Amino acid sequence: MATTVIVRARSGRGQRLGFSNVADEHLDVPVQLRWGDMDINNHINNVQFARIFEEARVRSFARWLRHRPAGFSMLVARQEIVFTAVLEYSMEPVTVRSCVSRIGTTSFNLSLTLIDPDGVTCAVAESTMVSVEPHTGRPTPPPDEVRTILESHLVADAGLPVR
Repeated sequence: MATTVIVRARSGRGQRLGFSNVADEHLDVPVQLRWGDMDINNHINNVQFARIFEEARVRSFARWLRHRPAGFSMLVARQEIVFTAVLEYSMEPVTVRSCVSRIGTTSFNLSLTLIDPDGVTCAVAESTMVSVEPHTGRPTPPPDEVRTILESHLVADAGLPVR
């Protein structure tokens, strides 16, 4: 199993992120920026990062859980975003690298890294997803087949850096 190293920007545009031996557990999701995502400072507004991460999260689950079991439902319980560099508008899509970083009894974490077209890491995020019973909304363990899929995308040490 490979690990992902998140490089935090010290100043300016940030540092290039070099992935070596990126595991099959990761999924690279291209996400197109929109002209309307920019703010008065001519860069992508921080609020739009949540939308970009949402799009990547939805696409990741669509790919991983193509044959989602009947009755399986999940909700976002928490999302944290750490901004590491300014993201400028580009006609080229950004890449969001996603993987599972933790699996608990009823919840799991999805780690996401937003990389601009030049290879600069602009933000990292962690979403805590909770498996819920659809009729009651109460937390419940995911079906075994879902847990197996999540485990196949689990990457050690892929979560947000400890502060």
